[in-house]
Amino acid sequence: MTAVECAGASAGRTATVTSAVWSALGTVRDPELDEPLTDLGFVSRADVSPAGRAVVRLRLPTYFCAPNFAFLMVADAYDAVSAVAGVTETDVALDDHFAAAAINRGVAARAGFVASFEGEAVDELDGLRTDFVRKAVLAGTDRVCRALLANGVERERLTELSLGDAPEGTDRERLRARRRELGLPSGDGDPLLVDPVTGAAVRPEQLSRHLGLARLTRTSQEANSGVCRGMLHSRYPHIDKQEGTG
Repeated sequence: MTAVECAGASAGRTATVTSAVWSALGTVRDPELDEPLTDLGFVSRADVSPAGRAVVRLRLPTYFCAPNFAFLMVADAYDAVSAVAGVTETDVALDDHFAAAAINRGVAARAGFVASFEGEAVDELDGLRTDFVRKAVLAGTDRVCRALLANGVERERLTELSLGDAPEGTDRERLRARRRELGLPSGDGDPLLVDPVTGAAVRPEQLSRHLGLARLTRTSQEANSGVCRGMLHSRYPHIDKQEGTG
């Protein structure tokens, strides 16, 4: 193989790994909004050197975004990128945030949230993550139920239906994934409506309260998403959702 051919092959491998890094970042979600960082525009840079060193930079809508949320996103991005085949070294950091130094240092050291904010944090973030996934289950429940009702299903019948009765598509599979993440029943034959904490089927007498909470959770989540997107674009007015993807 000639030097030119070797250089071309190396560039091709680097491009492949870079694309895989972007795909991996697409699996990392804002915990509150339940949307990929790449869709939200939170990734400002993601590139890979020929030696396999991945450099990722994240940004958030404001300088004072909650540090616990920010830590989760940076840590999850680090884990996702590190798992990509061909990545030999991972450098993930948050820019333009009041707690960036502590977050970046802690994530790079795999120190955990409490050790990263010694004297300020008292608990790790597993409980917070679980709470947000439960909210994602409620929001997802509202989306599939709205589709069923629009298709003519009677409201009172929702407690009789299974997850497989929901319309096929992204909303159903997203809901299934969130339920599976929590260890909740997620098969086609499992109840459509379940308690996001216990996994128990929602009974007819609980239907109104459950649907009301699901609707409120979805509308709040979507409103927060709109606000965050607007604030991000006000802060960084010349950005696309994914910069540097080629």
